[in-house]
Formats: sequence, C-alpha cells, structure tokens
Amino acid sequence: MSAVAWIALVSLAAWLWLLLGQGLFWRTDLRLPPRRDPDDWPYVCIVVPARDEAAVLRESLPSLLAQDYPGRAEIVLVDDGSSDGTGRLARALADRHRGLPLTVTSPGEPPAGWTGKLWAVRHGIACARAAADREQGPRARATAREYHHDATAQTPEYLLLTDADIAHEPDSLRELVAAARSGGFDLVSLMARLRVASAWERLIVPAFVYFFAQLYPFRWVAKSNGRTAAAAGGCVLLRTEAAERAGVPEAIRHAVIDDVALAGAVKRSGGRIWLGLAERVDSVRPYPRLADLWRMVSRSAYSQLRHNPALLIGTVLGLAVVYLAPPLTLVTGLVTDQPVAAAAGGAAWLIMTATYLPMLRYYCQTLWLAPLLPMTALLYLFMTVDSAVQHYRGKGAAWKGRTYKRPDRAEAAPDQ
Repeated sequence: MSAVAWIALVSLAAWLWLLLGQGLFWRTDLRLPPRRDPDDWPYVCIVVPARDEAAVLRESLPSLLAQDYPGRAEIVLVDDGSSDGTGRLARALADRHRGLPLTVTSPGEPPAGWTGKLWAVRHGIACARAAADREQGPRARATAREYHHDATAQTPEYLLLTDADIAHEPDSLRELVAAARSGGFDLVSLMARLRVASAWERLIVPAFVYFFAQLYPFRWVAKSNGRTAAAAGGCVLLRTEAAERAGVPEAIRHAVIDDVALAGAVKRSGGRIWLGLAERVDSVRPYPRLADLWRMVSRSAYSQLRHNPALLIGTVLGLAVVYLAPPLTLVTGLVTDQPVAAAAGGAAWLIMTATYLPMLRYYCQTLWLAPLLPMTALLYLFMTVDSAVQHYRGKGAAWKGRTYKRPDRAEAAPDQ
C-alpha cells in the first residue's frame, strides 16, 4: 500500500478509538446529576474575580444578585485593578437591582508567582471567610471595605467561583448546591454555554468545547479512581473544606489554566469532582472577530502543553493525522485512483462529522458546519503554534495587560 493509504488507515483507527474508547466525549447529554433539595441549605459565598469587565457586567451581575436561593448567600466581587470603572458599576448595579448582599473589594497587584485571577480568588475567599460572622440583615448595599481573615469567623460551606462574564438563571445556585449535596461532590462545575452569534463564533466556539471534552472526557472526570480532572472556570461550586484540604488557591497560584489545575488539586487530595454541560449558565462575552477568538485560544494553548517543544510537535502531528488527513487522503485517493486511501479517509471523515453533530445541536447551529471541522482544527493548529511562538518571544500568556511566563521548578512544585 501507498503512504497515503497508510496515513488514511491510521487516521481511521484513531477515529474508531475516539468514537468508542475516549469516554464517549462526543455525547452532550451529561447535565447536572440527579439531585434533591437538602434539608438545610448551606451558606454559600459567590466569588467573582473581575478585571476591566464593565462591558459585560450589566448582563452578568444582575443575574447573580437575583439568585433564588433558600439559604444564606452573598457575593464578593474582587475588582482586580480595573481601569474601566468595574467596581463603581458593580455598586451601582447592586443599588439598582437589590438582591443578594454584595461586597466590592480590591486585592492590589498580584505578587510574583501568582496569576491575577488566582490572586483575586484568594482575596475573595479571604473576604468571604472574614465577613462570614456578620449577621445577614436586610439586603446590604455594596461596599468597598476590606475584610481580613478571622479564624473564628463562620466559614461558608461552599464557594461559587464564577467569572464576571457569566450569567446565571435564577435557580442556578440552588441547582448546583442540590447536585453537590445529593451526589456528595466536593466540586461541581458547568461548562457555560458560550456566546455563538457571529460567523466566526459559529465556526470556532462549538469546536472549542468539543476539543475540550475530547481532551478531558466528562465521564472520566467524575470517576473517583481515574486520573482525568478538569473544570470549567466560569462556573465552579467548590466545598470550602475541599479547597483547604487541597491547599488551593495557593497550591496552583501560578496556573494559567486555573480551572483544570483546581480540579486536579481537589481530585488528588481525595475530593470527588463532576463536570458537565450547562443549561442555566451562559457566557455573555462576545468574540465577534477571528482575532478575538485567536487571542482566547493562543494565550494558554502552549501552557496546556507545559511549554514542552516535544509535546508541541506531537500535538501538531496528531492534529494533522486525526483532523486534516481524512479529507486530504479522501481527495488524494479519488484523484490518484487509490481506493483504500479514499475509503479509509472517507470513513474517518464521516466518523469525525458524526461525532461533531451533537455539539452543533447543543449550540443550535446548522449541521452543515460538521464537515468543516477539519478547517476549524487547522485554525486551532495555527493558534497553538502561535502560542508557542509568543512564548519564545518572551510574551508568554498575555491577558488584559498582564503577561505570565513559564514558572520555574520552585514555583511549580506546589501543583505537582
């Protein structure tokens, strides 16, 4: 057989494995597990790290203020050095919409070895612990007062870590807590439904979630005896005791891909975790242009590969064989009269297309986008290479005016 035929057969074998042996990653039926209302609703603190988020806060924050939660709950919004009036807007929204009590606070610039988001999360958790002994009277107005840790204060049983661009249905917190309590989970995370409006979003966003699920099959995440661990940083309900046991966020302070690092730390410390697709949680952040989506992916792609050139080369080759080879070998086989190459390439492309259909349905997109997945994968390949190029140019993982370089071994040690 020719080299083209062998490549096609290898690609077909890879897709048969992905179809049957990769945790059924392509299925989109994994939603919040069966749950029932607890007899007593635990105290929950919602921590929202926010840096220059005024553009999306008008849509997201009112949804948190309006949470219909039977127990005690409050919000700590951590204004991480914003220059667009994020903190002022948050206070104004709290005054206008009322609802859950809101504290607005600022941690200052992160020290060396910390990413900005995790430094903000640490500060938010400390504020939640120190403010926990206050009586929850009438709905409080937002305040900029700083709270410092008090070991004698009542600690929230759960922390809801949610991004400033995430909007929640009114029963979102209730459902998350009920699922965590019913299933005995230490961490429950939902992959927020990302915005899909522009042409580029339709092409790239569903594939982003598809690739994430392929890398971290959700069914494997929930296995207590498995090694796969992941979370979606936009919506993470975390048991405070589990966070303390895992030493987070300090243990993952350098992590650019903080959600996966958080889930890994919790699972390694003996915690039970769960990850699924959202029905009540949506991202309101727009990515209208290809450049916007490119930055979203490339800023952390090489970090995902642990800044390892060998892993980069393997990833590029893997993407080429798995996603690009099927259509190329099909066309080559037809043009050069190689029936084995054409048949194997066509079968691999067909399986790839079929596994992508459920994600397109979940995002309510036309199914005609499914055969274009190889083209989308090619874009992701370029984004990954660009992420490595930016790293070696010294720009690292750049986000909102901050650049994070690869941590040295001493900094990385707590996350091992």
